[in-house]
Amino acid sequence: MIDSSDSSRPGGGKTQGAGLEEARLRQQAIGVKLRHMFDEVVNEPVPDEFLEILKRADAKASGGDA
Repeated sequence: MIDSSDSSRPGGGKTQGAGLEEARLRQQAIGVKLRHMFDEVVNEPVPDEFLEILKRADAKASGGDA
């Protein structure tokens, strides 16, 4: 009788399937963490100093004095 979980055969049987499932779950977890980190960065307030720089740049581009 041939055991389908024999990982020495090409294709790896159940062992390879478990490894692929583990890799897929790991990728999913990484994706969730990355989305969470991105959302945190996007929702951070813009520093006042940076807003002032942007205002001056806009004023200069429109020909106004800042």
